Amino acid sequence: MMTGDLLQHSSHWGAFRARHADGVTEIRPLASDPDPSPLLGNLPAALSSDCRILRPAVRKGWLEDGPGADPRRGRDAYVEVSWSEALDLAAGELRRVYSDFGPSAVFGGSYGWSSAGRFHHAQSQIHRFLNMLGGYTRSVNNYSAGAAMVIIPHVFGDYDRFERRSVSWRAVAEHSEMVVAFGGMALKNAMVNGGGNSHHIVRGRIAQAAKRGTRFINVSPLRDDMPGEALSRWLAVRPGTDVALMLGLAHTLVEEGLHDSAFLDRYTEGYAEFELYLLGKSDGIAKTAAWAAAICGISAADIRALAREMARSRTLVTVSHSLQRAEHGEQPVWMAVTLASMLGQIGLDGGGFAYSLGALGNIGKDALAVPLPTFSQGSNPCSEFIPVARIADMLLHPGETYPFNGRDLTYPEIRLVHWAGGNPFHHHQDLNRLRRAFARPETIIVHETGWTASARHADIVLPATVTMEREDIGASAFDPLMFAMHRIAKPVGEARDDYWIFTELSRRLGTEAAFTEGRSVRDWLAHLYETTRAALEQRGDAPPGFESFWAHGELHLPVLADEGGPARLYRADPQANRLKTPSGRIEIFSRQIAGFGYSDCAGHPSWYPPAEGYGSAAIQRYPLYLVANQPSTRLHSQLDYGVVSLASKIHDREPARLHPDTAAARGIVDGDVVRIFNDRGYCLAGARLSDEVMPGVIQLSTGAWFDPADPQTEQTGCVHGNPNIVTRDIGTSSLAQGCTGQLSLVEVERFEGDLPPVRALKPPIFAARNK
Repeated sequence: MMTGDLLQHSSHWGAFRARHADGVTEIRPLASDPDPSPLLGNLPAALSSDCRILRPAVRKGWLEDGPGADPRRGRDAYVEVSWSEALDLAAGELRRVYSDFGPSAVFGGSYGWSSAGRFHHAQSQIHRFLNMLGGYTRSVNNYSAGAAMVIIPHVFGDYDRFERRSVSWRAVAEHSEMVVAFGGMALKNAMVNGGGNSHHIVRGRIAQAAKRGTRFINVSPLRDDMPGEALSRWLAVRPGTDVALMLGLAHTLVEEGLHDSAFLDRYTEGYAEFELYLLGKSDGIAKTAAWAAAICGISAADIRALAREMARSRTLVTVSHSLQRAEHGEQPVWMAVTLASMLGQIGLDGGGFAYSLGALGNIGKDALAVPLPTFSQGSNPCSEFIPVARIADMLLHPGETYPFNGRDLTYPEIRLVHWAGGNPFHHHQDLNRLRRAFARPETIIVHETGWTASARHADIVLPATVTMEREDIGASAFDPLMFAMHRIAKPVGEARDDYWIFTELSRRLGTEAAFTEGRSVRDWLAHLYETTRAALEQRGDAPPGFESFWAHGELHLPVLADEGGPARLYRADPQANRLKTPSGRIEIFSRQIAGFGYSDCAGHPSWYPPAEGYGSAAIQRYPLYLVANQPSTRLHSQLDYGVVSLASKIHDREPARLHPDTAAARGIVDGDVVRIFNDRGYCLAGARLSDEVMPGVIQLSTGAWFDPADPQTEQTGCVHGNPNIVTRDIGTSSLAQGCTGQLSLVEVERFEGDLPPVRALKPPIFAARNK
């Protein structure tokens, strides 16, 4: 409900009420939220930052020389133009490329975090628009869970079903005796959720479980990957070696007869083949606790003791997104399912396996009983696609063949990139390589709210509104409140929402009627709301009409009862509730994956020594593990200019945490600016000494806007502290080709000399048009 002149709105990190007057924005969290996110404090800057894009702009070199590959992207000045001219130029390029090269030559870039609204969801908007033109080359899966999204369907069945509904927080709080969290359960991650989170429950549920006696084990190089309320035990594992630890645990279970043979026989496929590997009968190396200890850094005695404790307790094994965002990222997910199967607790309340519990705020909450408003993207007639993290490979190597999930695919030749929503210069790895890749297309069109690095590498930049400058409906599939997102402020400058932009482009390209269906924004909101209203009415409820909902500001939605999810159903009757795997069972050994013949992903979970990590040659030159995790001060790179994000910076740079011993060995003290480097590049960051980080590790969150030290050179550094300048752009394996940005090897040194200015949060250089 609206209070006075405070208007209801919502974001990925929580619902709130706000007002904007005389240049001041007041934000109040939802009163009923027990643990509001501090990230709400970043929101006011969205309406006032100097880095907002005020008018359409065209890169000077493209305006003068026309379309074509151009290394000046990211280095060039911009010319501000009228909306009419910008739209004519963009429409002309779309028309040319579709006509001359077809839809596969257009890459429809987007990412789903641009808005919590169900209508102004940039990914839906741009994909609907491009589908009306004939389709586009798309991406599949995501940067957060690219490996898990491929391996889980092979091993456990439907990804969304098992990720979202495998084990509830209620079950953890009431039944779990032990939670072994590989990668931890960092509370900062649970503060956000795609589509919104009106009720942040994770901290409270963890505290409730700990008070009841649940023992939380944080397996991570970072102590604070588990909240203090968990009263957790910290196992400071060497980064990237969790699979070896799990294998050591599994070997102890077999060696001491603690594994559940009856469960393995009834519910799993191929355990016998895996056990041959585990015991060393297939490769000559028994995966004993002592073998694991040498790799992971946890003592053999502690590994054996942990295995025994897990076997005698109601134990939940969890895996975070972070573990599978690394080389061979499929393996920790697969091995965790195997370990949970050996314990025989999958399908029991508070036991078994859960992927990404705690990684998003609404995972582990009750599912809704009614559908949500959804803006249809239509269908894509173009069959071309890439795994999302292979964008640089696609742009740099058109026509090259690569493996993916049992298929050999070929990268299409992309002539035009159209991007709305998302910042690839945040999500992607090896930014110097990405810069070279973005020089290859003939034209890049970007809709952006601020002058991100993605906007600075575009040819045509179209200023988009932020969420508080438009109306929408906010809702998430695991949150019981749906919100009317009222407009808080008028758009800055000449910013327009994506729907307006695509409508104008559609008018020029002859697809306006199909794209808009004759509806205004408010018409669409009423139309989309009807989906939920009709479902509520069918249940026998008396939902309000759209205008009443809009005036009231929120609507409570019914949820489904927590019945243990698909794992409990499978345990109760494995024949009637067969899994969507080839065997209908949990596949510890996958004949399908084995049949692919991949050297980097065999038919059962395995330990693969990393090319960059423990035991590698690279560690001799770069002895520190860089953990590039998600930030606590913003969502990805969103609102890096907000007050919460800015307050964390040191000398205007992203903070990098390292253990006091690691720092002392390099003459670094707290507050120094440091240079983090390897062969791929370097970045500058502010040193923050902390014993929350294990020795030999440096933690630098992603999300600082990329700020090249010298934009004119091909190989440069980032003066603002973006770790993706040094991360690797390789796939997890031939199976999933997921993102591997979580872990890299680096060295760090104290920065000497004059500090370069940070320019990332300021507008680029503007130039006058040549006459």
